[in-house]
Amino acid sequence: MKHFVVEITYKVSLEKIEDKLKEHRIFLQTGYENGLLLMSGPQIPRLGGIIIARAVSMEDIAAYFESDPFSKLEYATYQYIEFNPVNHQNFMKNWVE
Repeated sequence: MKHFVVEITYKVSLEKIEDKLKEHRIFLQTGYENGLLLMSGPQIPRLGGIIIARAVSMEDIAAYFESDPFSKLEYATYQYIEFNPVNHQNFMKNWVE
């Protein structure tokens, strides 16, 4: 598996984001259940979000996020940054390897 930082940048007002936040979080839950996502949360200041993810390829993780309500509505852009987690806490060993 490859590992990614996914940076989501909002293109619309926070009011519109808030209107779809519940659906976005339900979508993210499927990623947790499928073992794609490790953690996620809003940026501070709240200009978007950050997600730590894994997938077979960058194309696979990008395809997953195409189903995000924020993506479907064109409320946000997504940047995928692949990285190699050479150091990590021991409790993450199974997730990283």
